[in-house]
Amino acid sequence: MTDAHAMPDWEKRFRAPRVGLPDWAEDAPDRSLFVSNATGTYELYAWDRATGAQRQATDRPNGTTDGALSPDGEWIWWFSDTDGDEFGTWVRQPFAGGPDEPATPGLEPSYPAGLAIGRDGTAVVGRSTDEDGSTIHVVRTDGSAPVVVYRHPESAGVGDLSHDGTLIAVEHTEHGDAMHCSLRVLTLDGKTVAELDDSKGGTEELGLEVLGFAPVAGDTRLLIGHQRRGRWEPMVWDVATGAQEELAVELPGDVSAEWYPDGSALLIAHSHEARSELWRYDLAARGLLRLDTPPGTVSGATARPDGSVEYQWSSAAEPSALRSTAGGVVLDPPPATAGGTPGFRAPGSVPVEDVWVEGPGGRIHALAQRPVGHGDGPFPTVFEVHGGPTWHDSDAFAAGPAAWLDHGFAVVRVNYRGSTGYGREWTDALKHRVGLIELEDIGAVRAWAVASGLADPARLVLSGGSWGGYLTLLGIGMQPEDWAVGLAAVPVADYVTAYHDEMEALKSLDRTLFGGTPQEVPERFEVSSPLTYVDAVKAPVHIAAGVNDPRCPIRQIDNYVDRLAARGAVHEVYRYDAGHGSLVVEERIKQVRMELDFALKHLPA
Repeated sequence: MTDAHAMPDWEKRFRAPRVGLPDWAEDAPDRSLFVSNATGTYELYAWDRATGAQRQATDRPNGTTDGALSPDGEWIWWFSDTDGDEFGTWVRQPFAGGPDEPATPGLEPSYPAGLAIGRDGTAVVGRSTDEDGSTIHVVRTDGSAPVVVYRHPESAGVGDLSHDGTLIAVEHTEHGDAMHCSLRVLTLDGKTVAELDDSKGGTEELGLEVLGFAPVAGDTRLLIGHQRRGRWEPMVWDVATGAQEELAVELPGDVSAEWYPDGSALLIAHSHEARSELWRYDLAARGLLRLDTPPGTVSGATARPDGSVEYQWSSAAEPSALRSTAGGVVLDPPPATAGGTPGFRAPGSVPVEDVWVEGPGGRIHALAQRPVGHGDGPFPTVFEVHGGPTWHDSDAFAAGPAAWLDHGFAVVRVNYRGSTGYGREWTDALKHRVGLIELEDIGAVRAWAVASGLADPARLVLSGGSWGGYLTLLGIGMQPEDWAVGLAAVPVADYVTAYHDEMEALKSLDRTLFGGTPQEVPERFEVSSPLTYVDAVKAPVHIAAGVNDPRCPIRQIDNYVDRLAARGAVHEVYRYDAGHGSLVVEERIKQVRMELDFALKHLPA
């Protein structure tokens, strides 16, 4: 074990034992499943609330986070891949402990595309492979072979299974727009019961999402999300009658929802301008009641049978905590085991400042943090670019930015066009000019950071992972005078090769973003690929890559690195044996340490 007193604060934030929001069995609510890093690797844990007993359910070298409970709480399902490659099968084990066994016998390994487990043990399993595209299978407990009830080359997945186990809600993109799903409801023998397509066959950029069937026997209402008013909002769709009830939840940001366990109300999650809050919506009274949560970010929430709500909350300054509207902390991390760190709370960090900058596509929201105890600036500054791209940075606790602050850097995070939480048009704006509009927005915020005196223009670091890593490599190539150092983790580096090697679901997304394949729109792929600009790169660049990554595969990164090496450009590349990131705490710390050392080595004094 590591001595907590001897380690710096930035390492403590990574090593501090933490837990995720517990999932609970629908018909056995005392049985829960959660994720924790207590061993030093993120794994699944069973928690019996009635007795307080906790048990580590999975134990793999590269960690496990994808799991589910059967409705009766008797079985823990978890997805078994190989070293983070996301390609595998579902297995299960008894809640009380016991050997793992195949949960879906007869199904070959695949990428997962949703899972729903019925009360009689029947499972609906979504799969994705390069050969078959998207398939959905019904797996029964009688030993019969799995039955295919859905198949299509475009991306699709299991949304939910009705309370009585007779209806399957499917999200699909048969119309060819992977950013805007349509919905289909099937019986267990594959017959279509209902359809809903706000995209009108792909001609309208309006999406739908499954939020869940009503948790009441015989109830055919399906809670869904829609974008008809320019943002995500909830709607109740009765799939038996076809009736649609749009809920007038007049809140300014994106709104998601889930059912309260008795079906009488909805738990509303409202996300707006990098912060979030919770509300209760009474379906009979059509009334909203705000739940008391502190300013910051609620990253997950669930309504319990007693009417209380459990939620995971943090802010940029305060570490994550699991709280209940009934009061108190819901769950403490399990005791540390070999390789883990004894219990202590992560040190806090610096609050964020909201920044609004006029950009070419509208007002850009950024979050800025200033280091404490390092003078008034200008500071060396890290532009930490989020991945996704349909995601957003929020006022939430993050160990990575806090590490830079501890070392005297300012940190700026930009919710560029493509980010969520600012309306549908902002999210959809990046289509066909992939990467280019994000860099326009990042460039506008960079200009503000320099002009305001926050950032030293000679000591600017462009950094990010996944899509953020892609934008980092694209940025240091397209804006070579703007950045002193580039730090790219699991990036897209050569977009054409990445398209050919990546998992099938991401091929669908790329066809949507670019408007076709590399063969159909080669000029769009060329102008948006970091490889196109690699010979213009001046900044020293550090690249970290998972050798089993199905999202940003290693071959395309090697192509980019070879071009850097051929002209003697200053660079380092670190390859590690995992997938799209690591679930091992020490590996995460190692990579952050490498990035810190690389930046400090190459930035001017």
